[in-house]
Parts: sequence; C-alpha cells; structure tokens
Amino acid sequence: MNNTIQRTAVLTGATSDRGIGITTARRYASHGWAVVILDLDGEKSAKVATDIGNEFNVPAYGHEIDVASEESVNAAYRAVAAEVRSGNLPPVGALANIAGITSPVAFLETTLELWNKVMAVNSTGTYLVTKAFLPDMIASGWGRIVNMSSVSAQRGGGVFGKVPYSAAKAAILGFTKALAREIGSTGVTVNAITPGAVDTNIRVGSTDEQEAAINAGIPVGRNASTEEIAAVITFLSSEESAYLTGTTIDINGGSHIH
Repeated sequence: MNNTIQRTAVLTGATSDRGIGITTARRYASHGWAVVILDLDGEKSAKVATDIGNEFNVPAYGHEIDVASEESVNAAYRAVAAEVRSGNLPPVGALANIAGITSPVAFLETTLELWNKVMAVNSTGTYLVTKAFLPDMIASGWGRIVNMSSVSAQRGGGVFGKVPYSAAKAAILGFTKALAREIGSTGVTVNAITPGAVDTNIRVGSTDEQEAAINAGIPVGRNASTEEIAAVITFLSSEESAYLTGTTIDINGGSHIH
C-alpha cells in the first residue's frame, strides 16, 4: 500500500504497547499516512503520536477520547478537524475503529451495567466515531472505514469474550453492511475484520489452560500477530481496495471456516 496522496488515518484504541491499534498506526505511518491517535489517556495518545511521527517523519496528532461518550467523540473530532484546517494534518482518509473491551464473564453472572458498558464501547463507540468523521470523507469523495469485529461474533464466543462481547461485535457486522450499502456511491467504503485469537493484552487474566484450549481449536496452531491484523486494516484503507465494501474479512487461522 502506498499512500501517494497523503491523507490522515484516524485510529481509536491505539496506545497499548501490545495492541492492534499501535501496530496499525505504525504501519499506516510507514506507508506515508499521517496518523491520529485517539484513546482514553490524552497524554499517552499525544506521546504515541509524537513517537510515531518522529520515527516515520509524518504528521501525527494525539487526543483524548471516550468512544462511548458523544460529547467526547465530538470534541475529539473538532480537535482533529482544527488540525486539518490549520494545515498540520492532511484530510482524513481512513478511520480504523479499533477501541474495544472484552467480557470474560459467564452469562448468568453478567450485570446490566457490564452489558451496557461492553455495548457502549464496542458497538456504540463505532457508531459515534463513524458518525463524527464520515461527513468530511463524503464531502471529499474518498474514504475508508474499517471496523473491528471478532470471530466471537461469528462463532458465538469460543475465544475469550463471552455473550455481551459476542453480541456487541455482531452488531458491528450489521452496522458495517448497512452503512456500506447506504453510502456506496460516495467514494467511501466500509468494511469489517473479524480476528480470532491475537497476541495482545486484551486477554490479560487468561490461564495457561485457556490459552492452550484456544490454540487447540486453531488449525494453524497459534495466535495471530498484531502485524498480521494491521496488514489487513491498512490494505482495506488503500486505493487498491476500492471495490471492497460491506465485506467481512476473517483473520482467524482457520478457527472459523464458512
């Protein structure tokens, strides 16, 4: 992927040292994209952005966001838009909705509070951030939106997150397909990815036995690396992916084949 016309990639949930988001941000930057890092910790977001910008010599910006809060999302959008208007960032061309939380709690032990929190961060967050950044993409006639779902949405769990997580990630698949159909003529594509087990911090607290059971169900016999997930996200953000929209790309090592 070569970003011949420089654009900005906006990523949510991109400050964890072993996360998909930070790896994806670095991959965007390595291909010449400017990057915006949005995460709960504004200071860390700014530092990660500065580090990536310095490493790859691209414009970069970090800002605080709570993806479950419309007020916070709109404030982050306004801050990014101001950077674009001032010339510090090129126009936003890609949005990677990566922020998410899991819920390794048995269904009868869940609470409405947990259910609402998991839904708010994973699915409502994807809705709010997309709604904020989409109008500018439509106005420019070009954009790429990539939404983070999960193999758990397709299999009904079976990795680490359980019912609330699977339901929230399934909602993202419907959101992706419906939005892609609605805005297909605008030049903006909308796709989802459904990773299986990935070597990140999201499964902190899992036991060796749980990890062994997860790997036993993966034909290739291992977790994905964050680099493997980032490669698909950045491809879906490229010029070459223009005829892909409303798709779900499975990245699961064969753990779910359909």
